[in-house]
Amino acid sequence: MTIMVLSTLPGVGQRLAEKITEHFGGEQEAIASLKSGDIARIAEIDGVSPKRALNLARLITGQSGSFLATKEAEKLHKALLQDIVSFASCAATRERMQLLMPVENPTERRRKVSHAIDFGKKHSTEMRLLSELFQNLRQTRFANERYERVVVSKQPLDSFKKWCRVLQPGEGETWKDYTVFKTVTWIGEGAPNEIPDGWIVLPKGSKKEVVLPEQTIDWFTQNNRTLSVVAQIVKDSRNGKIEHPFLEEVYSSVVGLEQLPEILENMGDQGDLEIIAEVKDTLWKTVKNLEQQVNEEVAKAMDDAKLNLSGAELLEALSDGASFQRRLQEATNDVIAEAMEKAKQSLGETLNGTGVRCPYDIFASQWPAKINRKVIDDIDQSLEHKLKSGEVEQMVLLARKLGPLRTRCEEAVRALIELDQWVCISRWADERSCVMPEIVEHGIFVEQGRHLLLGSRPDPVTYGLGDAGSDGDQQSLALLTGANSGGKTTLLELLAHMCILAHMGLPVPADSARVGQVEALHILAKAGGTQSAGALEQTLVELANVVSDPTPKLILADELEAITEPGAGARIIAGMLLAAESQKDTTMMLVTHLAPSILEATGRTDLRVDGIEATGLDSNLELMVDRTPKRNHLARSTPELIVKRLVERSEGHAQNLFRDILSMFD
Repeated sequence: MTIMVLSTLPGVGQRLAEKITEHFGGEQEAIASLKSGDIARIAEIDGVSPKRALNLARLITGQSGSFLATKEAEKLHKALLQDIVSFASCAATRERMQLLMPVENPTERRRKVSHAIDFGKKHSTEMRLLSELFQNLRQTRFANERYERVVVSKQPLDSFKKWCRVLQPGEGETWKDYTVFKTVTWIGEGAPNEIPDGWIVLPKGSKKEVVLPEQTIDWFTQNNRTLSVVAQIVKDSRNGKIEHPFLEEVYSSVVGLEQLPEILENMGDQGDLEIIAEVKDTLWKTVKNLEQQVNEEVAKAMDDAKLNLSGAELLEALSDGASFQRRLQEATNDVIAEAMEKAKQSLGETLNGTGVRCPYDIFASQWPAKINRKVIDDIDQSLEHKLKSGEVEQMVLLARKLGPLRTRCEEAVRALIELDQWVCISRWADERSCVMPEIVEHGIFVEQGRHLLLGSRPDPVTYGLGDAGSDGDQQSLALLTGANSGGKTTLLELLAHMCILAHMGLPVPADSARVGQVEALHILAKAGGTQSAGALEQTLVELANVVSDPTPKLILADELEAITEPGAGARIIAGMLLAAESQKDTTMMLVTHLAPSILEATGRTDLRVDGIEATGLDSNLELMVDRTPKRNHLARSTPELIVKRLVERSEGHAQNLFRDILSMFD
């Protein structure tokens, strides 16, 4: 996909397409991140809100959201997702799961979910451990910083400008003009023969990971927590004893990263550089100690020394001081030489492993012994050079080793986040007692279905429409009547849940279910009251478009009669029902209190009418209701039961009024 294609997406112009590509460092990187649902990173782009970022991610994955044809359908989808993602192991998975939309063909998704559910049932301990491991998953990121390294190249390297300074040599300039910079990557011809400390010299066309090796290494350091998950999966795959399709998919996500665990474990191992750095840090302290040690050893040795002189030798010493000095020197030379040699050997041992040799003479004077500062300065500078050149060399070697793995690591992390999505759904399905529904051609049926979002234990309901329904319940249209607070809207939402989840390729909260595949779900909510002429006209046009459209769809409508006065509302709804009935791929349920009037307006006696019946009030004055509708039964709305409850719960004048109203129902 190119920028031009990105710019043709709805709401994405050329300018935004360029910003997206620049932000991600390339078009392929942008597409991969969008497909992975990295909403937070997309929202970092100036002018892109989190909502717009989500829409962009859905667009790039081909999930436009057209299945959720009304705002009410979108609300229910969002509420379902919130319930499901509460079982996700990490924030990255929760974010990615916002891309879980109904899809045209959920077959592949159903396969993945089924494998995860089966694995969770057969290997619950391993599934729990996997979920705990996935808690450390994060979307990978580059460190958000600029590096002091300067990249010098005659060829433009714009991709590095975000991370460091990039320069092109001018006419007549040589590498010497760039020695003012401490760390330089020189690419191509004109490089120095003797490479300065901190410099990297590379041929033209070198790979990106070694041009700016600090960034390559920092990526692995910054993402170490997430990469440790990948490494652990690699380790588990080496001695995995369980064979299961889901686990095989987990292991296949890390193929090509077999050496990652050892590489990560050895990243901090600097080898000889650690020795050099430690020796350099303690060099002056070491030689001062050696200086003191030599003087102390000589002084101690001389405490026991004796110089025997004859009378003639004593007289000679008095007349010839130089001769006496020679005699003294002969007596002390061996002691001093031995102490200094011992000190030199000690310094030589200290320098072992640094690549710097101990000089022949490290002392400027014999007594008192004085360290030769120039010699030690030379050692110090040699160590500094070794350290800098070694660090750069080791950094480049490590970057060469890590660089080719980065893209594969990113792919593995994205794959594991997607797999955690199925782990999440498996855990949710187990907690909510969900099953995979059967996908059929027409209608909807749920056996012992449970509404997920009531906040209390739901009463299970069995209900069906269309070809998916049980015998006698296969009409494509039904009117649902019954008691206020009896569960009509709850049943409507339950059917919507079943339809949305099934088209997402996910399990449903029921003992079993059959869901007809449709292209759109229309949930028509209760109107807010009698509408103005203009608003009513607009509503009627929208309704007409929905019910007369031949597109395969499920329509769930809740008390549409409220759009206007009851008499006119019944006639309007009757016309809408007959229009919907003429569309063979449409299934529709309408919750209504005007069933008799609607039937009269249609002139039909064969339209299906189901009812949720209230049988009375319990000891707590709550409605006693059978939530499963009775087929072909016109249920009473039971306002008299509500009034009866008000009689019991009110006092004084209000109670007397409700008692009088209740008597009118007799």
